[in-house]
Amino acid sequence: MMTSEFHANPDNFCYRHPGRQSFVLCQRCMRTICPECQTQAPVGVICPECMQEQRRSQTPAQRRANRRWGARSMTAVGGRPIVTYWILAITSAVSLLQLLPGIGGPITGALQFAGAYLYPSLSGLPFEPWRMLTALLVHGGFIHLGLNMLALWMVGQQLEPLLGRAKFLTLYLVSGLGGSVAMALIAPAQPTVGASGAIFGLFVALIVIGRHLGGNIIGALVVLAINFVYGFIVPGIAWQAHVGGAVVGALVALVYVRASGRRNAKFWWIGLVSALVLVLLAVVAIVPPLLITAGR
Repeated sequence: MMTSEFHANPDNFCYRHPGRQSFVLCQRCMRTICPECQTQAPVGVICPECMQEQRRSQTPAQRRANRRWGARSMTAVGGRPIVTYWILAITSAVSLLQLLPGIGGPITGALQFAGAYLYPSLSGLPFEPWRMLTALLVHGGFIHLGLNMLALWMVGQQLEPLLGRAKFLTLYLVSGLGGSVAMALIAPAQPTVGASGAIFGLFVALIVIGRHLGGNIIGALVVLAINFVYGFIVPGIAWQAHVGGAVVGALVALVYVRASGRRNAKFWWIGLVSALVLVLLAVVAIVPPLLITAGR
C-alpha cells in the first residue's frame, strides 16, 4: 500500500500527466515521464520538451536527415549497433579458430572462396556457392583480421544507427557478395578470404549517404582512396574484392537513398536490392564460364 508521502511526492509521477505513476526519468532534464511521454534516444529516453529543444538545436544537415530518412530509421534500438557487434564477434571467433594448430587449415579450406567452386564442370571441384559469403568469416592472419574488424567497428558505429539493423546487415552481406562476384569475374582461380569487400561496401555507402545528407565527406574519400591504392600496390591483397564490394555497396546505398522518400519505402528497397542480387548471381553464373571457354 502506498503511503501519503509517496502520493505527495511529484517525482513519483509523470510531470506532464500528474495522475500517472512512473519511475522512468528523462535522460536530459531528469524529470519523471510516463510511457506516452518517452521518446527513445541513443542513450535512454527523453521527454517531449527536451525532444523539441534537441530539434531546435539541430544543424541544417541533421534536419535534412530527419526529413529524408525519418526519425525511426536514424536510430537503432537503444542506439547500439547490435548487428555490428554480432558480426565482429562471430567473425573474430571463426578467424581466431583458424590460428589453432590442427583445425585452422580445415576451417580455412572449408570456408574460403574461389571462382572454381562455382563451375564444377570446368574445374572438377564441388559446387559450393555458399562460399561467396562464408569467405567473409575467415582471414589471412591476425593482422588481416584486426584491421578489418577495426574498420568494421568504426564504420558500423556510424552507419548501423543511421540505416537500422536490417538495412545494415543487408548492405554488409550484399557488398560481400559483390566482392566475391568480382573475384569470380577477374580472378576465378585465385582463392580469397576476408571481409574486406563487405567493409569497402560499408565505407562507400557511408560516403554516398553522407553526401546525400549534406555532410563533409572529404576525409572519408581520402581514407578510401589510400586503402584502394594500398590494395593495388601491395602484393597478395585481393583488390578485386575491394572493387566489387565498393561498387555494389554504392549501388545499395543509392537504392536506400532513392527509396527513402517514397511511399512503401520498405517495399522499394527490398525489391530493388533483391533485383540487384539476382543480377549479380546471373552475371557470375554466365560471364566467367564464357570467358574461360573463350580463353582455351
